[in-house]
Amino acid sequence: MAQEDVFKKIVSHCKEYGFVFPSSEIYDGLGAVYDYGQNGVELKNNIKQYWWQAMVLLHENIVGIDSAIFMHPTIWKASGHVDAFNDPLIDNRDSKKRYRADVLIEDQIAKYDEKIEKEVAKARKRFKEAFNEEQYLATSPRVLEIKQKRDALHERYAAAMQGPDLEELKQIILDEEIVDPISGTKNWTDVRQFNLMFSTEMGSTADGAMKIYLRPETAQGIFVNYLNVQKTGRMKLPFGIAQIGKAFRNEIVARQFIFRMREFEQMEMQFFVKPGTELDWFPKWKETRMKWHQALGFGAENYRFHDHDKLAHYANAATDIEFRMPFGFKEVEGIHSRTNFDLSQHEKYSGKQIKYFDPETNESYVPYVIETSIGVDRMFLSIMCHSFQEEQLENGETRVVLRLPEALAPVKCAVFPLVKKDGLPEKAREIVNDLRFHFNTHYEEKDSIGKRYRRHDAIGTPFCVTVDHDTLEDNCVTLRFRDTMEQRRVPIADLRSIIEDRVSITSLLKKLV
Repeated sequence: MAQEDVFKKIVSHCKEYGFVFPSSEIYDGLGAVYDYGQNGVELKNNIKQYWWQAMVLLHENIVGIDSAIFMHPTIWKASGHVDAFNDPLIDNRDSKKRYRADVLIEDQIAKYDEKIEKEVAKARKRFKEAFNEEQYLATSPRVLEIKQKRDALHERYAAAMQGPDLEELKQIILDEEIVDPISGTKNWTDVRQFNLMFSTEMGSTADGAMKIYLRPETAQGIFVNYLNVQKTGRMKLPFGIAQIGKAFRNEIVARQFIFRMREFEQMEMQFFVKPGTELDWFPKWKETRMKWHQALGFGAENYRFHDHDKLAHYANAATDIEFRMPFGFKEVEGIHSRTNFDLSQHEKYSGKQIKYFDPETNESYVPYVIETSIGVDRMFLSIMCHSFQEEQLENGETRVVLRLPEALAPVKCAVFPLVKKDGLPEKAREIVNDLRFHFNTHYEEKDSIGKRYRRHDAIGTPFCVTVDHDTLEDNCVTLRFRDTMEQRRVPIADLRSIIEDRVSITSLLKKLV
């Protein structure tokens, strides 16, 4: 099945099973805005808990804050967002649709990569066990030809983005004969810049109102509070400040479901270090963050680092952690060495001294910063994409199962009475009432046992417990495992110990130390 069709099934599944709904749907929705349903919010909260505990619980020198969404407008002038937070946009005159020029070109680069992968796949099928991929990539005339075109485009694109050179970006689109996916034409306008910040007004009267912005990132709330945290927490360098919160960007080209939205949630940590040590810390945080992702068990081959061709105005090193989505490798987290730009700018614009006094050297200086920034929604989508599977069973049936990491699953355990009589519902409720204090446990009695299993496979519940007539005699139940569909008879008294360790966030955290 084409990956595009798989992605459509995932989007449909998210709505059908209470993970993600289009926002304001009864009013025909609101573009690129989504609501998380009863299962989606549980999964999302578990992702945030995994990140928060990995940052704050496992690091003695990292603490958390929760800063306001509304901030003084000069903050965004100081950070460069007012003047430089822009996307290069281009319109197609025939479809009347607007696109990000950089995304169109990056998609074209990805198409060259896909062509190379197809050539490799065909050669692997042809030569089988004798296939040497490294040798083939180095010697195949067809692959070398595609790679030459790909590398030339990449080099040209990287140079154009340094300005950015808007005329050159359009010329690349024309030279590559990139067509509008809707109209199929190459009738493009010029490329122009568009600021992404939402603005509003604060004040009780029109005359006294002040223009403010909805924050486009959570990082600045950390920077303007860094000295407050340092002093009240008696923190010594190096130390970090973590935050989870909403951010807002007026994305003109919002697409791919919850991958790019106008209202989204970020998990960011700013790590403050002594000047001159930032490039020593940068690779350490790359390794730490990649380990966090791979602890979920999705396979190292589905992750890669992508170093930035164009560095932001504040950075001296930057990389993305990309995950293999159905629509290609896409960024889920950014790791940046932000230098001392942000703190120096806030010191300049506020007129306040926010230097750190180093008791070891008796000097004051502005710290440098390593940032890790991950989108909760993108992380959510990557987990859903990897976990969604359609399986052909031995009896010819098909089951849809979400192989979610057990610690992140919305429902950890579902308890079913075999029938709705003979004291079985009461016994099942007794088990639920005991387990619910330790992990999210659901009671369900509607439909046949088979249908109940399938429903919980579809929402990713790792364990199902069936109470039958023998349970009333021997105090044992049938425990079913989601991934293998194995069924095991176990004592009720052992349920908590069997399930709890596997479904706790601690089970993931232990892989990180």
